[in-house]
Amino acid sequence: MGMPELPDVEGFRRALAERLPGRRIRHVHVCDAGILRNASARSFARRLVGRRFAQPRRHGKWLILPTDGPVILVHSGMTGHPHYAPSTEAREDHERLVLTLDRGEFRYADQRKLRGVWIAADDQVSAVTGPLGPDALTVDRATFADILGARRGKLKPALMDQALLAGLGNLLSDEICWQARVNPLCPIADLEPADVGHLYSRMRQVLRTSVRHGRVPGLRRWLTGVRDAMDPACPRCGTPLQRGRNQGRGTLWCPRCQAP
Repeated sequence: MGMPELPDVEGFRRALAERLPGRRIRHVHVCDAGILRNASARSFARRLVGRRFAQPRRHGKWLILPTDGPVILVHSGMTGHPHYAPSTEAREDHERLVLTLDRGEFRYADQRKLRGVWIAADDQVSAVTGPLGPDALTVDRATFADILGARRGKLKPALMDQALLAGLGNLLSDEICWQARVNPLCPIADLEPADVGHLYSRMRQVLRTSVRHGRVPGLRRWLTGVRDAMDPACPRCGTPLQRGRNQGRGTLWCPRCQAP
Protein backbone atom coordinates (compact mmCIF):
# COMPACT_ATOMS: atom_id res chain seq x y z
CA MET A 1 0.00 0.00 0.00
CA GLY A 2 1.38 3.39 -0.93
CA MET A 3 1.68 6.32 1.41
CA PRO A 4 -1.14 8.83 0.86
CA GLU A 5 0.15 11.74 -1.18
CA LEU A 6 -1.27 15.11 -2.16
CA PRO A 7 -4.17 13.75 -4.31
CA ASP A 8 -5.43 11.48 -1.53
CA VAL A 9 -5.40 14.28 1.03
CA GLU A 10 -6.99 16.73 -1.40
CA GLY A 11 -9.76 14.15 -1.84
CA PHE A 12 -10.28 14.01 1.93
CA ARG A 13 -10.34 17.83 2.05
CA ARG A 14 -12.87 18.21 -0.77
CA ALA A 15 -15.23 15.64 0.72
CA LEU A 16 -15.06 17.24 4.17
CA ALA A 17 -15.48 20.73 2.70
CA GLU A 18 -18.98 19.72 1.60
CA ARG A 19 -20.02 18.70 5.13
CA LEU A 20 -17.92 20.19 7.94
CA PRO A 21 -18.09 24.00 7.67
CA GLY A 22 -20.52 25.39 10.22
CA ARG A 23 -20.99 22.10 12.08
CA ARG A 24 -20.66 22.35 15.88
CA ILE A 25 -18.80 19.67 17.86
CA ARG A 26 -21.15 18.22 20.49
CA HIS A 27 -19.08 15.32 21.81
CA VAL A 28 -15.55 13.93 21.37
CA HIS A 29 -14.94 10.20 21.66
CA VAL A 30 -11.29 9.20 21.48
CA CYS A 31 -11.54 5.48 20.80
CA ASP A 32 -7.76 5.07 20.79
CA ALA A 33 -5.59 7.76 22.39
CA GLY A 34 -2.62 6.34 20.50
CA ILE A 35 -3.53 8.45 17.47
CA LEU A 36 -3.29 11.71 19.44
CA ARG A 37 0.25 13.03 19.05
CA ASN A 38 0.36 16.11 21.25
CA ALA A 39 -2.59 15.96 23.63
CA SER A 40 -4.32 13.64 26.06
CA ALA A 41 -7.81 12.43 25.22
CA ARG A 42 -9.23 14.62 27.97
CA SER A 43 -7.51 17.84 26.91
CA PHE A 44 -8.27 17.15 23.24
CA ALA A 45 -11.97 16.84 24.03
CA ARG A 46 -12.01 19.82 26.39
CA ARG A 47 -10.55 22.12 23.73
CA LEU A 48 -12.99 21.04 21.02
CA VAL A 49 -16.44 20.53 22.55
CA GLY A 50 -18.69 23.44 21.57
CA ARG A 51 -16.40 24.62 18.76
CA ARG A 52 -17.65 25.09 15.21
CA PHE A 53 -15.74 23.89 12.13
CA ALA A 54 -14.53 26.37 9.51
CA GLN A 55 -13.42 25.58 5.93
CA PRO A 56 -10.93 22.67 5.71
CA ARG A 57 -7.52 23.39 4.22
CA ARG A 58 -4.62 21.30 2.95
CA HIS A 59 -0.90 21.95 2.63
CA GLY A 60 1.09 19.17 1.04
CA LYS A 61 0.12 15.95 2.79
CA TRP A 62 -1.35 17.72 5.83
CA LEU A 63 -5.12 18.05 6.28
CA ILE A 64 -5.87 21.18 8.30
CA LEU A 65 -9.28 21.41 9.99
CA PRO A 66 -9.77 24.83 11.62
CA THR A 67 -12.49 25.55 14.14
CA ASP A 68 -13.46 28.84 15.76
CA GLY A 69 -10.94 27.82 18.41
CA PRO A 70 -8.04 25.41 17.87
CA VAL A 71 -7.02 23.67 14.65
CA ILE A 72 -7.06 19.88 14.14
CA LEU A 73 -4.19 18.60 12.00
CA VAL A 74 -4.29 15.16 10.40
CA HIS A 75 -1.42 13.31 8.76
CA SER A 76 -2.83 10.04 7.51
CA GLY A 77 0.38 8.01 7.33
CA MET A 78 -0.26 4.91 5.25
CA THR A 79 -3.75 3.93 6.36
CA GLY A 80 -5.49 6.95 7.88
CA HIS A 81 -8.96 7.89 6.61
CA PRO A 82 -10.54 11.12 7.89
CA HIS A 83 -14.18 11.36 6.78
CA TYR A 84 -17.67 12.58 7.51
CA ALA A 85 -20.50 10.10 8.08
CA PRO A 86 -24.15 10.23 9.14
CA SER A 87 -24.55 9.23 12.78
CA THR A 88 -26.56 6.19 11.72
CA GLU A 89 -23.88 4.84 9.36
CA ALA A 90 -21.95 1.78 10.55
CA ARG A 91 -18.42 2.61 11.61
CA GLU A 92 -15.36 1.46 9.71
CA ASP A 93 -12.89 -1.02 11.14
CA HIS A 94 -10.09 0.64 13.13
CA GLU A 95 -12.13 3.75 13.96
CA ARG A 96 -9.88 5.77 16.31
CA LEU A 97 -11.66 9.09 16.77
CA VAL A 98 -15.30 10.20 16.49
CA LEU A 99 -16.48 13.79 16.82
CA THR A 100 -20.26 13.90 17.17
CA LEU A 101 -21.54 17.04 15.45
CA ASP A 102 -24.87 18.84 15.49
CA ARG A 103 -25.41 16.94 12.25
CA GLY A 104 -23.46 13.74 11.55
CA GLU A 105 -19.97 12.79 12.69
CA PHE A 106 -16.37 13.43 11.80
CA ARG A 107 -14.48 10.15 12.02
CA TYR A 108 -10.86 9.12 11.73
CA ALA A 109 -10.04 5.48 10.98
CA ASP A 110 -6.46 4.23 10.86
CA GLN A 111 -5.26 0.64 10.86
CA ARG A 112 -1.53 1.12 11.37
CA LYS A 113 -1.44 4.44 13.26
CA LEU A 114 1.88 5.51 11.72
CA ARG A 115 1.05 9.23 12.02
CA GLY A 116 -2.16 10.58 13.52
CA VAL A 117 -3.93 13.68 14.81
CA TRP A 118 -2.61 16.87 16.43
CA ILE A 119 -4.31 19.94 17.93
CA ALA A 120 -2.84 23.42 17.91
CA ALA A 121 -3.66 27.09 18.09
CA ASP A 122 -3.98 28.63 14.63
CA ASP A 123 -0.66 30.45 14.96
CA GLN A 124 1.10 27.25 16.05
CA VAL A 125 0.27 25.08 13.03
CA SER A 126 3.79 25.33 11.59
CA ALA A 127 5.24 24.09 14.88
CA VAL A 128 3.34 20.83 14.27
CA THR A 129 3.92 20.42 10.54
CA GLY A 130 7.51 21.60 10.51
CA PRO A 131 8.78 23.73 7.63
CA LEU A 132 6.82 23.17 4.44
CA GLY A 133 7.66 24.44 0.99
CA PRO A 134 5.07 25.72 -1.48
CA ASP A 135 2.24 23.34 -2.20
CA ALA A 136 2.98 21.27 -5.32
CA LEU A 137 -0.54 21.77 -6.67
CA THR A 138 -0.30 25.55 -6.73
CA VAL A 139 3.42 26.38 -7.02
CA ASP A 140 4.24 28.52 -10.06
CA ARG A 141 6.84 27.64 -12.68
CA ALA A 142 9.39 30.27 -11.62
CA THR A 143 9.28 29.21 -7.96
CA PHE A 144 9.61 25.56 -8.95
CA ALA A 145 12.68 26.37 -11.03
CA ASP A 146 14.16 28.40 -8.18
CA ILE A 147 13.61 25.52 -5.73
CA LEU A 148 15.54 23.09 -7.93
CA GLY A 149 18.14 25.66 -8.92
CA ALA A 150 19.10 26.23 -5.30
CA ARG A 151 19.70 22.52 -4.62
CA ARG A 152 22.55 20.11 -5.11
CA GLY A 153 22.36 16.34 -5.04
CA LYS A 154 19.91 14.09 -6.86
CA LEU A 155 16.55 15.04 -8.29
CA LYS A 156 14.13 12.67 -6.59
CA PRO A 157 15.15 13.46 -2.99
CA ALA A 158 14.62 17.16 -3.76
CA LEU A 159 11.13 16.52 -5.20
CA MET A 160 10.19 14.53 -2.09
CA ASP A 161 11.64 17.00 0.42
CA GLN A 162 8.53 18.49 2.04
CA ALA A 163 10.49 21.52 3.24
CA LEU A 164 11.19 22.38 -0.40
CA LEU A 165 7.97 21.33 -2.12
CA ALA A 166 5.02 20.01 -0.15
CA GLY A 167 2.89 17.10 -1.31
CA LEU A 168 4.97 14.85 -3.56
CA GLY A 169 5.74 11.32 -2.40
CA ASN A 170 7.31 8.25 -3.94
CA LEU A 171 4.65 7.41 -6.54
CA LEU A 172 4.18 10.96 -7.75
CA SER A 173 7.91 11.66 -7.98
CA ASP A 174 8.56 8.54 -10.07
CA GLU A 175 5.55 9.24 -12.29
CA ILE A 176 6.49 12.86 -12.90
CA CYS A 177 10.09 11.99 -13.76
CA TRP A 178 8.98 9.21 -16.11
CA GLN A 179 6.46 11.39 -17.91
CA ALA A 180 9.08 14.16 -18.23
CA ARG A 181 11.69 11.63 -19.51
CA VAL A 182 14.13 12.67 -16.77
CA ASN A 183 16.08 10.17 -14.68
CA PRO A 184 14.94 10.48 -11.04
CA LEU A 185 18.46 9.89 -9.73
CA CYS A 186 20.25 12.35 -11.99
CA PRO A 187 22.21 15.19 -10.35
CA ILE A 188 20.15 18.37 -10.27
CA ALA A 189 23.17 20.25 -11.58
CA ASP A 190 22.90 18.25 -14.84
CA LEU A 191 19.35 19.42 -15.58
CA GLU A 192 18.89 21.76 -18.50
CA PRO A 193 16.24 24.54 -18.32
CA ALA A 194 14.14 22.48 -20.74
CA ASP A 195 14.26 19.51 -18.32
CA VAL A 196 13.00 21.71 -15.48
CA GLY A 197 10.22 22.99 -17.73
CA HIS A 198 9.20 19.43 -18.65
CA LEU A 199 9.21 18.40 -14.99
CA TYR A 200 6.98 21.32 -14.04
CA SER A 201 4.46 20.80 -16.84
CA ARG A 202 4.25 17.06 -16.22
CA MET A 203 3.91 17.64 -12.47
CA ARG A 204 0.94 19.92 -13.13
CA GLN A 205 -0.72 17.38 -15.42
CA VAL A 206 -0.02 14.38 -13.17
CA LEU A 207 -1.43 16.23 -10.16
CA ARG A 208 -4.55 17.40 -11.99
CA THR A 209 -5.30 13.86 -13.17
CA SER A 210 -4.49 12.32 -9.78
CA VAL A 211 -6.68 14.81 -7.90
CA ARG A 212 -9.60 13.87 -10.16
CA HIS A 213 -9.07 10.22 -9.18
CA GLY A 214 -8.48 10.99 -5.49
CA ARG A 215 -5.19 9.07 -5.61
CA VAL A 216 -2.21 8.40 -7.88
CA PRO A 217 -4.06 6.23 -10.39
CA GLY A 218 -2.68 3.08 -11.94
CA LEU A 219 -3.58 4.11 -15.48
CA ARG A 220 -2.60 1.81 -18.31
CA ARG A 221 -0.24 4.33 -19.93
CA TRP A 222 1.28 5.50 -16.66
CA LEU A 223 4.34 4.17 -14.88
CA THR A 224 2.16 3.66 -11.81
CA GLY A 225 0.04 1.21 -13.79
CA VAL A 226 2.91 -1.26 -14.15
CA ARG A 227 5.11 -0.66 -11.11
CA ASP A 228 3.70 -3.60 -9.14
CA ALA A 229 4.18 -6.09 -12.00
CA MET A 230 6.68 -8.91 -11.53
CA ASP A 231 8.81 -7.78 -14.49
CA PRO A 232 7.50 -4.34 -15.43
CA ALA A 233 8.16 -2.86 -18.85
CA CYS A 234 8.00 0.78 -19.85
CA PRO A 235 4.45 1.62 -21.00
CA ARG A 236 5.97 3.97 -23.58
CA CYS A 237 8.75 1.98 -25.25
CA GLY A 238 8.50 -1.56 -23.82
CA THR A 239 12.02 -1.56 -22.33
CA PRO A 240 12.32 -3.51 -19.06
CA LEU A 241 12.21 -1.04 -16.21
CA GLN A 242 14.98 -0.67 -13.65
CA ARG A 243 14.41 -0.66 -9.92
CA GLY A 244 16.56 0.96 -7.29
CA ARG A 245 16.40 2.31 -3.76
CA ASN A 246 16.43 5.97 -2.83
CA GLN A 247 16.45 6.88 0.84
CA GLY A 248 14.81 3.55 1.60
CA ARG A 249 12.03 3.90 -0.98
CA GLY A 250 11.68 1.90 -4.19
CA THR A 251 12.47 3.89 -7.32
CA LEU A 252 11.41 2.86 -10.83
CA TRP A 253 12.58 4.25 -14.17
CA CYS A 254 13.09 3.37 -17.82
CA PRO A 255 16.78 3.13 -18.77
CA ARG A 256 15.92 4.05 -22.37
CA CYS A 257 13.40 6.87 -21.95
CA GLN A 258 15.15 8.25 -18.88
CA ALA A 259 18.77 7.67 -19.76
CA PRO A 260 21.10 9.51 -17.36
